[in-house]
Amino acid sequence: MSMEMRRLAEPVRPAAVAGHFYPSDPGQLRTTVGNLLNAAQGEDRHNGARPKALIVPHAGYVYSGPVAARAYARLGDAAPRIRRVVLLGPAHRVGFYGIAAPETAYFETPLGWVEVDETSLRRVCALSTVFRFEGAHAPEHSLEVQLPFLQQVLGDGFSLVPLVVGGATAGDVATVLSLLWGGPETLVVVSSDLSHHLDYHSAREVDERTSRAIESLNDEAIAPGFACGRLPVQGLLQVARAQGLGARRLDLRSSGDTAGPRERVVGYGAFEFS
Repeated sequence: MSMEMRRLAEPVRPAAVAGHFYPSDPGQLRTTVGNLLNAAQGEDRHNGARPKALIVPHAGYVYSGPVAARAYARLGDAAPRIRRVVLLGPAHRVGFYGIAAPETAYFETPLGWVEVDETSLRRVCALSTVFRFEGAHAPEHSLEVQLPFLQQVLGDGFSLVPLVVGGATAGDVATVLSLLWGGPETLVVVSSDLSHHLDYHSAREVDERTSRAIESLNDEAIAPGFACGRLPVQGLLQVARAQGLGARRLDLRSSGDTAGPRERVVGYGAFEFS
């Protein structure tokens, strides 16, 4: 069966983690995301340029939702001009080499369907490291958990370029981002948590080092284990540096801050590039 026939036969990538990472009820989900965004807007006093790119965590909303909201709240009045979101995240459940594009025409959440930008996907699939692989997308949460925030902030006027990064290189990611960078109509979102399963104080130290590396656009200073989306983050830092952008920390916390004390925590950071 040809690729295009599969796209027609299975047009929608259904939500895989609704009811687990975030609410499955549409009304409850809208309320949850709205409350998170309202709280984040009250914390943000920055009045600079709106971001071209964001780094956003991707855990369950009870853990990373407040940190993710700090990033999405920064879109503000730039939201009406954003028509395309290039969304990259790491593979958690399926191992492969390269960067996986979906075979479906829409991504589903309880808030509705998000259209996939097929034209952009065809462009990047011409690269040797990017290929169609629905198996990487079907169970993956790192992209899906960003969608309700994007739907709430941007409405239904945007298309999506969803890419799951496997065993690629930061240079591979940078090549993809450079090809899709676009202008003010394009927002780049990299989905990444930070340290994993350290004690609270060790996580704070490690995440602070990672945050400083991101803020200084020093991709080489982000070591394996410092961020689960290390390769997408590094690729973004390379392109941001080439584009003359600066990075700003919006939030840096862990699950020990957002969900209460625990023996081991996961780190979360939100960053904007403008």
